Amino acid sequence: MLGSHADLSLPEAVADGWTSSIPEEHGFDADRLRGIGSHFEAWAAANAHAVVIARHGKLVYERYFTGEDRAWATPLGRVSYHAGLRHDLRSITKSITSLLVGIAIENGWITDLDIPVFSFFPDHGDLRTPEKDRITLRHLLTMSAGLAWSEELPYSNPANSERRMMEAPDQHRYVLEQPVARPAGAVYTYNGGLTALLGAILDRASGRQPDQLAKEFLFSPLGIDDVEWIRYPNGTPNVTSGLRMRPRDVAKIGQLILNKGSWNDARIVSPTWIDQATSPQIQGEGLYFYGFQWWLGRSLIDRQEVSWSAAVGWGGQRLYVIPSLDMTIVALAGLYDNPALQPAVGDTVLRRFALPAAMNR
Repeated sequence: MLGSHADLSLPEAVADGWTSSIPEEHGFDADRLRGIGSHFEAWAAANAHAVVIARHGKLVYERYFTGEDRAWATPLGRVSYHAGLRHDLRSITKSITSLLVGIAIENGWITDLDIPVFSFFPDHGDLRTPEKDRITLRHLLTMSAGLAWSEELPYSNPANSERRMMEAPDQHRYVLEQPVARPAGAVYTYNGGLTALLGAILDRASGRQPDQLAKEFLFSPLGIDDVEWIRYPNGTPNVTSGLRMRPRDVAKIGQLILNKGSWNDARIVSPTWIDQATSPQIQGEGLYFYGFQWWLGRSLIDRQEVSWSAAVGWGGQRLYVIPSLDMTIVALAGLYDNPALQPAVGDTVLRRFALPAAMNR
């Protein structure tokens, strides 16, 4: 059985819709790929928890580790991860929320990305201004609404905008009442409050809370049945960073992107939406472009450029989708208190192991 070869980091044999295979059958330098496990076992400071890799629609690598973790603010102590345990996704949740917007458009609940946001919030009409009336759903998706917002401050700082939003009696009003700092559409500014507005719009447009919408139209068709949403104090699901899922199920999201919205020949999300969400819509942070709540980047491997899309979450959570190699990578970690090291786990898996193993066999 594949799962018995833990030393080779071959995928577990689990009845969850995935077909397992061996790296050699999918063009990998297997020795290089299997160096992932020993690398992170020796690098305790990285606090890696899980690495899952799929290629050509099959799982080819799966490795779990033991490390300190938490479920949002709740310490879990030292956890020995395996295929059956959920993990915080943090802001990978935003990218999944984007898929729900695509589903809402395909079902006709949302008809236009250029609809003014305040049209969904008549109860907050007293906050409208001519400048704010220019903010549309498209600006929420690209984080270019232009509202003043500061998430670069540590979460422990009471001035952190996301923290203040979560503590507000009405999260959506808190976001909408922020002053305009720049014209809508002009500049990307990371703002989880805009994703929270998307969650409210999904609820108001479809008549379903985002977690119900996700279960019915996204997770169930993917065979994902073990999901937890961290919730705001008022009981609504946190669509900005509240999802907890099993790593193999996160890989299904990546495969859905690779398959242009399909899973096992069943269409779940419009291919047009997948293309839009993972295409450059605005200049993001640094050298990265930003789509609809998805990051877009590239890597250089032996003078060959490889483009990828990524969902990124605080603490070192990464989901990479590499269309040119028909590959998706999940890397999860517990680096919540180490911002400088957070990119290290995903970047190391991607650039040092998975891409060279797929390209230089």
